[in-house]
Amino acid sequence: MSAVVEARGLTRTLSDPETVTLVRDCSLAVQPGEMVAIIGPSGCGKSSLLYLLGLLDRPTSGELIFEGRPTGDLADAERTRLRLERIGYVFQFHFLLPELTAQANVELPMRRLGWLRDSEITARADALLLKLGLGEEAHRRPDRMSGGQRQRVAIARALANDPAILLGDEPTGNLDSSNTRIVIAEFRRLAHEEGRAVICVTHDAQVAAAADRRIHMLDGRIVPGD
Repeated sequence: MSAVVEARGLTRTLSDPETVTLVRDCSLAVQPGEMVAIIGPSGCGKSSLLYLLGLLDRPTSGELIFEGRPTGDLADAERTRLRLERIGYVFQFHFLLPELTAQANVELPMRRLGWLRDSEITARADALLLKLGLGEEAHRRPDRMSGGQRQRVAIARALANDPAILLGDEPTGNLDSSNTRIVIAEFRRLAHEEGRAVICVTHDAQVAAAADRRIHMLDGRIVPGD
């Protein structure tokens, strides 16, 4: 089975105003159906590595292979299209548009992609919300929902275009323990039942323990762990 995403010696260095290396010579591969947690102390490069894996940033050196395709020479428009089609993101803050309903927020990525008819977009948005236990919340705006509900809407939005990989940056950081368990269960289901690759940057011991594999980072490097 080929990896969904493979990093080979990724390094990311900033040089303004002074040289800082965020990620240093990182190599890893994540398979379909695998839930991986990236863990380590604050400032160790976890989120920077995630942004490289998700094509939100470009490495200074090294190579990123996505579904067998080298990405180093892709133009910005090609990278944007690949992100939209194949990668879903869930962040610590849900970033839902407050003026739109849950349903309309989930529809947005599908409307950007433009593959489905309006009726199909609405039906898929409703189906995703129902699967996440939010069928009765479809027409509520985010300000009428709890924090856990808003984060589940964000997960539904991340899944709208049927991505191969779901990336989470502290996705449970603002949730209580009950909602954290709900999100963890959903991430595990997405990996183990739907065959998606799931990568989470986290400080949460519950998320780390639930992962199939943990990648430890320190000072921008991947280091040995459990």
